Amino acid sequence: MPSFDIASAVDLQVLDNAINTVKKEIAGRYDFRDSPVKVELNKKDYIVSLEVGSEMQMKQLIDVLISRSMKQGIDGSAFDFSKDAYPSGKVVKKEVSVRNGLKQEDAKKIVKMIKDSGSKVQAAIMDDIIRVTGKKIDDLQDIIAKCNAGGFGFPLQYVNMKS
Repeated sequence: MPSFDIASAVDLQVLDNAINTVKKEIAGRYDFRDSPVKVELNKKDYIVSLEVGSEMQMKQLIDVLISRSMKQGIDGSAFDFSKDAYPSGKVVKKEVSVRNGLKQEDAKKIVKMIKDSGSKVQAAIMDDIIRVTGKKIDDLQDIIAKCNAGGFGFPLQYVNMKS
């Protein structure tokens, strides 16, 4: 039976490369000169720590982070900017978490959408991935198209396609 997996993962090395690219660009920008700027990646918890001198610089740093990450192949929706920036002394800090793996409630939404689509496929949640199996590859490709159009708010990857 043909099958594939739906995952939502960010490659740590690609993320690290994107963070290093952001650091290089910020170091060369005139508007960030003579101001405290720190961009650090916690590789264990997938958290990017941002620290700048003002709110305006924070917005610019977030724009640079998203654009450089997208050039590296990381979807911009992989970053969770829901936490507000907070002042700490003379700097503004923000912690941005990177979504890595499907949460249980997100996986349930995807499985519900697959079952409501009426396709002759089965979807099963396995830890942080969803295994989709069907009799025809065309059915699986329809599910991939529906998931892409679903607008779930987080990036999806389709891996392990077997026929």
